[in-house]
Amino acid sequence: MSVEPAGRLEGRVHVFPVRVYYEDTDAAGLVYYANYLKFIERARTEMMRHLGFSHPALKEEFDAAFIVRRCAIDYREPARIDDLLEVHTRVLRLSGASMDALQIIKRGAAELVRIDLKIAWVSSKGRPVRLPGKVAEAFAPFVHKDQLEAKG
Repeated sequence: MSVEPAGRLEGRVHVFPVRVYYEDTDAAGLVYYANYLKFIERARTEMMRHLGFSHPALKEEFDAAFIVRRCAIDYREPARIDDLLEVHTRVLRLSGASMDALQIIKRGAAELVRIDLKIAWVSSKGRPVRLPGKVAEAFAPFVHKDQLEAKG
């Protein structure tokens, strides 16, 4: 079953819209810090769909999956109920069994949260394995070698 991807590609960046709902907020009315991780996970999944992949299909074909190995988050400004946010996903680097990504959650031009990730490709036994050729080839055009200085 094929699912239409959400979001859009802008050059080498995937942009995914997220509306903040009541369920996303804490007692102070701000987005609960852990929910930003849900937003970025959805965005990466939709970027994969734009590239022609789904998690279940990759698991079935290669008996492997993407996992988050490292995640560093910089919370800069809070988001609130009813805000329309965008998650901007950039691939910074591809290597044999992993990729480095930068995901920025924005409200308009304001950067609310920056997340640096190392995403590994692992077998069903939890061991790192080389990215399949067609997966690496699909992500390669999205690598932002010039974005490393933009991380600060």
